[in-house]
Amino acid sequence: MAVFHTKESLRAELLQLRNKGRTIGLVPTMGALHKGHLSLVKEAAAQNNVVVVSIFVNPTQFDNKEDLNKYPRDLEADTKLLTSVVPDIIIFAPEVEEIYTGDVSSASFDFDGLEFRMEGRYRKGHFDGVGTIVKRLFEIVAPHNAYFGEKDYQQLQVIKTLVKKHQLPVQVHGCPIEREENGLAMSSRNERLTKEQRKEGGFIYRTLQTAKEKFGTESATEVREWVTEQFKRHPLFELEYMEIADADTLQTADVKTNNRKYRAFIAVYAGDVRLIDNIALN
Repeated sequence: MAVFHTKESLRAELLQLRNKGRTIGLVPTMGALHKGHLSLVKEAAAQNNVVVVSIFVNPTQFDNKEDLNKYPRDLEADTKLLTSVVPDIIIFAPEVEEIYTGDVSSASFDFDGLEFRMEGRYRKGHFDGVGTIVKRLFEIVAPHNAYFGEKDYQQLQVIKTLVKKHQLPVQVHGCPIEREENGLAMSSRNERLTKEQRKEGGFIYRTLQTAKEKFGTESATEVREWVTEQFKRHPLFELEYMEIADADTLQTADVKTNNRKYRAFIAVYAGDVRLIDNIALN
């Protein structure tokens, strides 16, 4: 295990490994790691000789400063968890000044409209922040492969678009959502939930599962309306949005078309904690 805090030291180490013909897999994270992250690390280890995990709480993808300040940070705990899976892992844990020299701000990106849908509609500038940090990490690490969880499915599609438009030499892999026993999608934010909220969190996934069943016989509009009613009746959760969209373009699906793949996306507040999830519908 090796922990690097500067771009120069990390690049020097990776250059030696790359010159030896090693393949490099990158798992970008913001820390506060859980089993969902570890599933990405295991996938990277299975497909590459070297695994790099970045741990960096990126300020430019938070539209809420309070949310940024509350985001959990524990590098020691994250390191122990990672080395329990891959003992010889490489960890990149830079300070903000190492990533953003001078002004801490995002670059502007065109993701073919993906950035304005769902999360982009409710979190202004979020995907500019995502694009900025992911592009910089790809430039620093120069990985052969990079791994992202499908819980952030819209982000995954944005990153694939980033790679294509900027002709970045990296293969992007999406990995299945890891869930808690009750079905709640694993997230670092789950640690901020109350015991009752976390226990009841499976309601979100169960609702999506029923929505999937209904999508087989009902229109997208009817399914959205049904989901909205379910959350109106639940005392612990407030629905921000539920969307049914084309799995590739993320355009809202009003009329189902044969041979198209669809997904349901959801964002929910449990108190001041924001949770997202999604499910393939066909």
